[in-house]
Amino acid sequence: MKSKFILIVLSLWFVTAQAQLEHEVTGYVWPTDPLVLEKLDQWQDMKFGLLMHWGAYSQWGIVESWSICPEDYGWCERRKGSNPNDYNTYLKEYENLKLSFNPVGFEPERWAEAANRAGMKYVVFTTKHHDGFSMFDSKYTDYKVTDPACPFHVNPKANITKEIFDAFREKGLWAGAYFSKPDWNSDHYWDPYFPPLDRNVNYDPELYPEKWEKFVDFTHNQILELMTDYGKVDILWLDGGWVSKKSPEQVKASYERRTEGIASGFLKNRSVNQDIRMDELAAKARVKQPGLIVVDRAVEGPNQNYLTPENTVPGEMLPYPWESCIIAGGGWSWVPDAAFMTPRKAIHMLVDIVAKGGNLLYNIAPGPDGKWPEGAYSLLEAMGKWIDVNGEAIYSTRAVAPYKSGNICFTQNKTTKSVYAIYLPQENEKSLPSEVIVEGITPAQGTKVELLGVSGSLKWQKTATGFKIFVPTKLQNSPPCGEAWSFKIHTIK
Repeated sequence: MKSKFILIVLSLWFVTAQAQLEHEVTGYVWPTDPLVLEKLDQWQDMKFGLLMHWGAYSQWGIVESWSICPEDYGWCERRKGSNPNDYNTYLKEYENLKLSFNPVGFEPERWAEAANRAGMKYVVFTTKHHDGFSMFDSKYTDYKVTDPACPFHVNPKANITKEIFDAFREKGLWAGAYFSKPDWNSDHYWDPYFPPLDRNVNYDPELYPEKWEKFVDFTHNQILELMTDYGKVDILWLDGGWVSKKSPEQVKASYERRTEGIASGFLKNRSVNQDIRMDELAAKARVKQPGLIVVDRAVEGPNQNYLTPENTVPGEMLPYPWESCIIAGGGWSWVPDAAFMTPRKAIHMLVDIVAKGGNLLYNIAPGPDGKWPEGAYSLLEAMGKWIDVNGEAIYSTRAVAPYKSGNICFTQNKTTKSVYAIYLPQENEKSLPSEVIVEGITPAQGTKVELLGVSGSLKWQKTATGFKIFVPTKLQNSPPCGEAWSFKIHTIK
């Protein structure tokens, strides 16, 4: 009875804190479609996914498409090509990368096997980035990997998106399609008559509605291709949040901010009303893929089914579905000699994110030859070995107060309500301490505490602010895994 009371108190604390955060956070709208809600709940059980940025730009080892965008930032500075100081020459040479893209080492089956062994549950692949180069066989453009001008088009695996989705689904992972809403190669987005000014459409859609309508149709058609011809698709992950419907007030406010910011050297892009009719698009996509999770990134409203903090981890639990997309090593896209995270850093990040109720979407970038760096395989292998021991403290869990105390993170199984205290050792800490001090949770008398990966229960003792676990010498010197250790707290019936 005492244990039930403690769990009820913890649940009430969690609900109260969640309600307070929901009051403070704006911009998230819960879906109303029961199939989407069910799929979101399944997605929240998965915790760990793979993101891959890959395209013709990988041949130059640059920041995806961004160097062809006429915005002056150091991170997207033009450094390749015969004359990077001449924009028109650079753009032509960049687009001509299609003529040499030939990743003959493409091995989606090996990627899928490595991801599966690492414990990843879904993949999100860049079917098209902002430059418009389609990594699938779209009939609406010739700027694609299957075009006869691209040498890879003769390869049996030329339809790269299909090959990746098939390989990963074969291993039981969900398939997610990253798709860029802006398309800098489309004449209906960057009209050849006008010079591009920034990342936005280079004309006013309200002054040229017929031109804009052609772009909307083009975008809908390409997405419906992906929803129709590529098997089961679970996630539509849309990038380019600036392509969205905006009110006149929003456009005016952005213009004023930009005017003020130009003098300070920032805010180098405009806000333009770019209504792509997302409600209609999402509905049409779900006719093809019922329950489809739609992630219209950075656009407040009903089509952002989960939020995606980019290369950052929130400081606290968030009261809605979310995922941190994180670079595993190098950049979002392939760069030479990429240095990857250490297994300890990667595992601790995964634990921290899961304890706060989120998922980790880990980005690994294939190279121009179609291969992953060997460092990616080594890292995923280490993560998989840890997951093999500690998976039940990660999957199908939800955030539970107090989420984290010192170097210990907490998770709770959504069904059994077992609580896990995951001890994160310091960088040079290789063995378990003789006593693990847990603050913030006090188990009831008779509660069983065990270390995942080891049979039998451990002795523990209540303290003024929580409890402490006594670790036998044998376990201290020979823990069941490295990097982090999970203690399961549950009641003996």
